[in-house]
Amino acid sequence: MPSESAAHAPGTVRPGGRTARTRAAVRDAVLTGLAEHGYPGLTVEYVAERSGVHKTTVYRRWGSVEELLADALDLAGEDTWTPPDTGNLDSDLRALAREVTDTFTDASAAAAPSAFIAAAFQSERAAAALHDFYAERFSRCAAVVARAVDRGEAPADTDAASVVRAVSAPLFFRVFITREPIDTALADQCAAAVAAAVRAGAYSPAP
Repeated sequence: MPSESAAHAPGTVRPGGRTARTRAAVRDAVLTGLAEHGYPGLTVEYVAERSGVHKTTVYRRWGSVEELLADALDLAGEDTWTPPDTGNLDSDLRALAREVTDTFTDASAAAAPSAFIAAAFQSERAAAALHDFYAERFSRCAAVVARAVDRGEAPADTDAASVVRAVSAPLFFRVFITREPIDTALADQCAAAVAAAVRAGAYSPAP
């Protein structure tokens, strides 16, 4: 039988009603705090005040800023997002790349995910949560490659996660490393390059 702390660890249950509303309010406060102050400026006190949840409740249920971050990402991973299903690989990958571009060219939309990524360089717990979040996203995107295989657009042994990473990697590189602008044309270029590489077998295991 799990201990009380394990049974109520953030993200391990999917409660409804008041508990769900509390968790959602806290998550929204975490996202707002990250966008406004970044990870270094995020505090339990801020989250409590912003969410309207008493500080002692926040401490009791989450315990630390790191756990607040992890649960916010866990909750984000419970959404109903599904990858594009346009009918062919090229346009599916193009739609994925454009989603990344749309997010990171909108300052308000980019604020929270950018802060989460920055926090991952400062907190091992945040890094683990971010890894899990993207692992879930990659898992959902496997359907894009599976459909392409069924249509004969990709080799049967194509590594779906590698394909999805390759589509977004040049965009993330410009946003977070070289600080260059990204746009729809670049998104389409990335998608086209990856689609061509998929057809050539570049994402199949080496013999």
